[in-house]
Amino acid sequence: MGVSTFQVSLLNTLPNLATCVNEPTFYSCENTTAISNTCCSPAPGGLVLQTQLWSTYTGYEQDGQLLPKGSWTIHGLWPDFCDGSFPQYCDLSRQYDPAPSPNTTDGFPNGTAVPAYTGPGVDTFILDFGRNDLLDYMNKYWISQGSPNNEFWAHEFSKHATCTSTFDVACYENYKEHEEVVNFFDSVIRAFHMYPTYDILAAAGITPSNTTTYTLAQIQNAIKAQTGALPFIGCDGDGTEGNVLLNEVWYFAHVLGTEQYGRFKPVDSTTDATCTDTGIRYLERTPTSEREVRVYQ
Repeated sequence: MGVSTFQVSLLNTLPNLATCVNEPTFYSCENTTAISNTCCSPAPGGLVLQTQLWSTYTGYEQDGQLLPKGSWTIHGLWPDFCDGSFPQYCDLSRQYDPAPSPNTTDGFPNGTAVPAYTGPGVDTFILDFGRNDLLDYMNKYWISQGSPNNEFWAHEFSKHATCTSTFDVACYENYKEHEEVVNFFDSVIRAFHMYPTYDILAAAGITPSNTTTYTLAQIQNAIKAQTGALPFIGCDGDGTEGNVLLNEVWYFAHVLGTEQYGRFKPVDSTTDATCTDTGIRYLERTPTSEREVRVYQ
């Protein structure tokens, strides 16, 4: 007796970019005329950052929220203005963050309040589109420290993607509620794949250690040698000897086309590193806080 199978057609989450084929091509932040169709190129924030984190624990280990062995984790995909400043929480009708940070759109106490979201988690949006594969990947590589993963993802969409014109609802033909959220999550993962930070550093002899320290130049040069541009390197701690802890890398780019599918051209960071020049510690993770997520055939 044969085995019967059936296939489910997943709802697509593609923007309508048909009109973009007739638009002039240019890298964001390098155009000399105004962008006429902002579904075709990120505007007004054309400096795109793919940001990553190095955490040593999550605080939610008891819930199975663990870090991926041999990899940094996703922070987000941010649309900065070309001068390095940035907008946030640009569309409060698509605000899904249960704990907005900051809680005003401009970050000042007298700014427009960002109300806390109390509805279903963004993970349910993903499942509504049948994207179990996407949710599985996010739970492996997009890991929050100090909050449930789905709240972190909601924060990243609400604070940043709502300020990216190529994720505007108007860019989707026959729009289905939340499809741009799913499209954004796919796009973040695509950008994350461009920058394998753990492997880049390890290939240059820079690996997590509780005894070895590194210089800022070592870390910057290792990454620039592979990407062609100087990244932002972020450190935690108070700056005293032994307390400068590597925890962030931001990759800056101009984009030809959309954030979803366009070509990223690396450019130098507009933000100074927050690490000291020497004595940077790249700590090993707590063994019980990480898991093997790579698949061996």
